[in-house]
Amino acid sequence: MATVSFSGVGKVYRDGTRALDDFSLDVADGEFMVFVGPSGCGKTTALRMVAGLEDITEGEIRIGETVVNGLHPRKRDIAMVFQNYALYPHMTVYKNIAFALKVRKTPPEEIKRRVEEAARILGLTPELKRKPAQLSGGQRQRVAMGRAIVRDPQVFLMDEPLSNLDAKLRVQMRAEISRIQHELGATTIYVTHDQVEAMTMGDRVAVLRKGELQQVAAPQQVYDRPANLFVASFIGSPEMNLVVAELERTDGGLVCRVAEQTLAVPDELVRARPALERYAGKTIGLGIRPEQLEDAALAGDVPAGSRLRGKVVTTELLGSELLAHVELDAAPVVTQEVREVLEDVDRSRVVELESEARARRTVVVGRFAIGSGARAGADVEMRVDTRRLHFFDLDSEAAIESQRGDPAPSPGPAARLET
Repeated sequence: MATVSFSGVGKVYRDGTRALDDFSLDVADGEFMVFVGPSGCGKTTALRMVAGLEDITEGEIRIGETVVNGLHPRKRDIAMVFQNYALYPHMTVYKNIAFALKVRKTPPEEIKRRVEEAARILGLTPELKRKPAQLSGGQRQRVAMGRAIVRDPQVFLMDEPLSNLDAKLRVQMRAEISRIQHELGATTIYVTHDQVEAMTMGDRVAVLRKGELQQVAAPQQVYDRPANLFVASFIGSPEMNLVVAELERTDGGLVCRVAEQTLAVPDELVRARPALERYAGKTIGLGIRPEQLEDAALAGDVPAGSRLRGKVVTTELLGSELLAHVELDAAPVVTQEVREVLEDVDRSRVVELESEARARRTVVVGRFAIGSGARAGADVEMRVDTRRLHFFDLDSEAAIESQRGDPAPSPGPAARLET
């Protein structure tokens, strides 16, 4: 196996469209790296550039110690798995998996050994004599993976390989691909727009937006410490609640004023994010994950600085929990990404958000226990886990949480709807 290194890589198409901009990233030997982001963010372009299916406009890509910018795809020693299986319908599973080896004129005994080993890893041994039409979608995807495995490449590239499967099969195949990758110890770059796949499969996750790298970190770190508003709103389902707040200094320390309500900022949080001190007296973006909001009626004794009141708009019963949509007296934070999407597809929604901001209305989502009595139209008081609050600079969109006291890198100017 080998490392993969991107150094200042850029891609500009003939019509002037920039798909990737100054992309720099190192994928370690044996690492499972996931590229995730919305459609058009450049993740598939980056993958295809490694494969040699897209020319590199700027920068340099290395596989191991070899610069591959001008290297023919066949000489890169990579194997790619696509979302469409591209199996030969007239061939058996055995012959589909063995095809690339046969083209290479690999000795028959070696072909047999590699195919049988790949079939064992993939659980396809009983299916070797069957044809693709006789297989399920998950089995076909495993055959496609088998073709890649037998080649024993330096790097595996996977471009949304599970997008054609139904929800249940996707869950099963996520676990299968992770198991296989770790068993093989294979350097793998996996592209997906599905954040659940990114969070459950990758050793590290690279979040992209408009061709620019936003954050690279372990999945849990991306979730717990998003670098900016885009990552915060993109990673998480339901997404992070974002409201405009005032950060103020009081005798007891820092507090967040959400309209007429106040949340105390724990001292340990201020120590972990020393940059917060510089934002005292300023307007910031406050982020609260849904699991940080619970029905205060079920939470026992809740301190005054850990409560938010609102009116329940609707609820969703999910069996194990209740998602409560609660309207707060607070202005919403609207990221640049949201504004651009809405202006492209629904200008009226931007107008609606501006109206909500002036009226100081934001609907947040909380994960309530099944025993909650929250019902649409009723007032509710929520307990807020203030130890896990998130804070953002509304001008740069960067998270206010650097250990050095400096805001994290940001994607550019924020779009803010204020009163």
